[in-house]
Order: sequence, then structure tokens, then C-alpha cells
Amino acid sequence: MDDFALRKGDSYATILVDLEARRPVDVLPGRDAEPLAAWLRRHPEVEVICRDRAGACAEGARNGAPQAMQIADAWHLWRNVAEAVEKTVGSHHGCIRAAFAATPVMAEATATDLGTPEPSEAGAVPFVPPDGTLDVSGQPRRLVARTTQRYEAVQALLAEGKPLAAIGRTLRLDHSTVRRFARAGSLDELLVKATSRLSILDEHKPYLHARWLEGCHDIPQLHRELVERGFTGSVQCLRRYFRAFRPARQPGRKRRPVSRPQPRPAPKPRRIVRWIMTNPQHLAAAEAAELKEIRTVCPHLDAVTRHVHDFAEMLHHLRGDQLPDWMERVLADDLPALHSLVSGLRRDFDAVTAGLSTPWSSGQVEGHVTRVKLIKRMAYGRANLDLLRQRVLLGP
Repeated sequence: MDDFALRKGDSYATILVDLEARRPVDVLPGRDAEPLAAWLRRHPEVEVICRDRAGACAEGARNGAPQAMQIADAWHLWRNVAEAVEKTVGSHHGCIRAAFAATPVMAEATATDLGTPEPSEAGAVPFVPPDGTLDVSGQPRRLVARTTQRYEAVQALLAEGKPLAAIGRTLRLDHSTVRRFARAGSLDELLVKATSRLSILDEHKPYLHARWLEGCHDIPQLHRELVERGFTGSVQCLRRYFRAFRPARQPGRKRRPVSRPQPRPAPKPRRIVRWIMTNPQHLAAAEAAELKEIRTVCPHLDAVTRHVHDFAEMLHHLRGDQLPDWMERVLADDLPALHSLVSGLRRDFDAVTAGLSTPWSSGQVEGHVTRVKLIKRMAYGRANLDLLRQRVLLGP
């Protein structure tokens, strides 16, 4: 079973699929527990229920088919692990940035001396790549300032003993937003997504930094060079990136570039998460080397990587009997995000153990959900649930 949106954020439905016959058997209104439980009571022959981790699915399956074995889908389990890893990487990304900044790369001076006197180094603006907290004018970004202000306000009210609902009313914030700020281990955990967003410049930044340190401060020239390397952005993108680092113009003088330490850009949090979640045998040599360095400087991420690899082994070899030992090892380390994951797994222990021990999964259900979305688009969104159900069940 799985749910899908009839109108995203407003109304939903649930599709039920016969995994042996590989075909949908019904479409139920909503995604609540009672319609599912009622359908299961009418079908006592159901023996296995493969579902996601939603509480409504678990309750409906438990009330409607207590005789059936519930199985937590393996893909959703792996996604839960990835979310916990992402939170951990976000809370420890500061030490990763510090470690990479402490080992700069020297830029080689390739330009020749043109015989003109070198300008004073005091007039040169040192190049330090932006860290994502400031805008192009050097002021704190609005998102960063707002996140910082909200975090401090929520933490202050929590310290006074106020509940989350009261904090939401006081600050006029949604309950989920207040809960996210309250559960954050640090401000860095909240800012890491805002300051480490992907950019079309990311893959070209090493080349840009090297050319800037060589003395090429001609933005149109840099843009032409990037276009030849496959860059699709505009010249304004480069102007905004380098605006705070343009040296003062000195007519009639050319400055000979000097070798300077070039700060190493720290990998984006999502990239680190991908490295941790990927089979080590499938990582490129450079990625494996950077991950090894990260694990060396941050014992917490080293522990997370070990736990993820152990969970992957359980999932791949269907060794659900090892789950209790794995949870005990996780709880022995200082990893709050993984501790929350373990708490959730314990509440759904039997289904999770079955998901790690049997080959059943919801993979084909996701395929049928994709087909349902295609049928909805073919009807231009005008079909009600009754017509949509008929087309899903009777269509090819």
C-alpha cells in the first residue's frame, strides 16, 4: 500500500497492490487508518502487508488484519537512515569546514613579470571564497539572519519552560517550524542547508579560484573561459560571486601574481551524505580519500559511517536478527539523530525486523503510483476519485 496526492497538500488517496499478481486491487479515499482497516476486514485472506513507516498505515493494518505480517518497506527504512545521517552531517559540518580551511592549497604563480613595479599588498583584497552567510554586498543574508533570530528566540522561550504551542503563538510561527528549531542541536544544523546550497558554479569554482589567484580579475574573460568549459550561467553570476573581492584599480600598473594559500572548499553536506550512503567499492578514489579525511577529523561522522555500513549489510543480506545489536551499538555513541531513529525503529520493531529479513518490498507499488499520476494528467485533473479508481483498476 502507498498513498498519493489527488491535490497536493489538500486531499490524498491510498492505492492497494497485489504483490503476487502485480496489479492494483483497490483505491481508497484519504490516507487514514479506518478506510484501510475496513477494507482489510473484508479481505481476511491477506497474509502480508508491505507498507511505509506512516503511523496511519500501521494502525489500519493492525486493526483490520491482525493476522497479517506487517513489513516495513526497505526503501523507506534506508531513507530514514539517510535523513538521520543528513542531520548528523549538518550538525558537524562546522568542524569539516575548519579542517579543510586549515589545509590550504598553494596556488602557483604562472604569469611572467612584465617589468612594472608590484603594487602594495595592502591595497589588494585577499580572496576568501564566500561561506554562504553573506550576500553580494557583504551583509548577512536575509535567510541566515532570520534563521538566527528565530533560533535564539525559540531557545530563549524553551529555557523559560514554555511549551511549543505557546512559543508558536508568541512568535507567530507554525508548530512544525517551532518543533524544528527546538529540536536542532545547534544553529549550524539549521544554517547548513541555507549556506551550502548547490550552485551552477560549484563544479567550476576550483578553476575560478586558481585563475583569480593567478591575477585574472577580468570577469568577462573568466566568463568566456567558463563557457568554453561548459558553463551555462550569465556573466552577472560571476560578477555577483566576485563583487567583494575586486581589487582597487590602479591605472598604468599591472600586478604580478603572488603565490598565496588557497582555502580548500569543504564538500557540501549533501555530497558527504552521498559518500557515506554509497557502497565504498563504488566511490571514486578522490571521493574515498576525502571521506577518509572527514572521518579522521570528525569521530562522530566516522561512527555514523560505520553504523550505516552495518545497516546496509543487514539490509542487503536480509539479516534482521542483527537489528537489536545494531541499535545497541548506535546508542553507545553520541549521535542524537541516530538515537531518534532507533526510537522510531523500536516503536515499529516487528515490521522493521520483517523488512530487514524478507524480500518483500513496495517497489512495484511506487511504479503503480507513477502510473496513477500519468492517468491524472491525461484527464487534465478533472476526474473525481470514482472515475480515477475505475481507470486505475480496469485500465491496461
